[in-house]
Amino acid sequence: MSGNTTTITLNGIEFKLIGTAHVSRESIEEVQKIIREEKPDMVCVELDQGRYNSITKDDNWEKLNLSKVFKEGKGFLLIANLVLASFQRRLGNELGVKPGEEMKTAIETAKEMGLPYCLCDREVHTTLRRAWARCGFWSKSKLLASLLASAFSNEKLNEQEIENLKKRNELDGMMNELAEFLPGVKVVLIDERDQYLASKIWTSADVNKTPQKIAAVVGAGHMQGMISHLEKLSRGEITADTSELDIIPPPSIFSKILRFIIPAMIIGLVTAGFITAGKELGLTMIREWILWNGSLAAIGAIIALGHPLAILVSFLGAPLTTLTPFIGVGIISGLVQAAVSKPRVSDVQNITEDTTSIKGIYRNRITRALLVFFFSSLGSSIATFVLIPLMGKLLAG
Repeated sequence: MSGNTTTITLNGIEFKLIGTAHVSRESIEEVQKIIREEKPDMVCVELDQGRYNSITKDDNWEKLNLSKVFKEGKGFLLIANLVLASFQRRLGNELGVKPGEEMKTAIETAKEMGLPYCLCDREVHTTLRRAWARCGFWSKSKLLASLLASAFSNEKLNEQEIENLKKRNELDGMMNELAEFLPGVKVVLIDERDQYLASKIWTSADVNKTPQKIAAVVGAGHMQGMISHLEKLSRGEITADTSELDIIPPPSIFSKILRFIIPAMIIGLVTAGFITAGKELGLTMIREWILWNGSLAAIGAIIALGHPLAILVSFLGAPLTTLTPFIGVGIISGLVQAAVSKPRVSDVQNITEDTTSIKGIYRNRITRALLVFFFSSLGSSIATFVLIPLMGKLLAG
């Protein structure tokens, strides 16, 4: 083991694992130096096709169809994607390094030297959707809160602190914290990807050629887990089949039922109000439901500095959408915001930079629509979980 590079030989194949920090200038230099000196038979990088496109193609965001994102219910997924990218980009801007630059350098160096290369990571959308599926209600709330906190944080890391992230003792502490805070997310983001990366790197080798040298450029946090999986693969204890890790788990039976239970509870409480206490209580419950649910959704749209029409739609739509399990108010308000305040060419061109600051997030029409979607949804959800027990008290009292 030398620095952040570990070399292991398994079944006649030498695996040189280069652990990096994704916004580290030192990592870029180290990757280029090792590939040039070692001239490996294959260069593997911790990238999927989507992320590779995002760091190599300037027009990647021009293909974004915001209306389609909302209609397909992928608003939260896009927000999570943007926040994670924003956090890395902000660190990179402070250090003068673009996120993923060491991966891009590895591929460019391999191309320059005529070496084959492969993208070995799982698609980021699959990873995020699997992480989301493993979260319960409180874990989802904690995950969104931590993502938003990272997006709006002004905390700065210097170059030495970034380099320290490649040290195992620093990483062990971070992984332990993540495991305690969000165990399901840690399994998907770290453990599953350790296995996925190791399997793809293992299968990238030519089984008919020995000796052979594989260079793998990966985040330092994956090093120990990958080594363990590679050793198990070499002994035949596990297979390199990753098909199960690419499957998006279907919603749980409870979550499916819950989407119908909440509307049923609301309708049941109002109906019981009419039956047991008469017209006055029933109408009072309906009025409270409309005013609170609509108002909190509208306040969410106002916090997002949404268009007046999007705010009005949030107010009118929230009481109705909570009665259907198939659509949320955020989808409607987000669609309206995107329609009346259409994203400009400059919004597409500047989105990666705009997401690194609060001012930029509000200025960009794409992220503004996402804020309207998120905060109107949040307002309606808060109203729902507060008002159901309050309506129960009105009925009982």
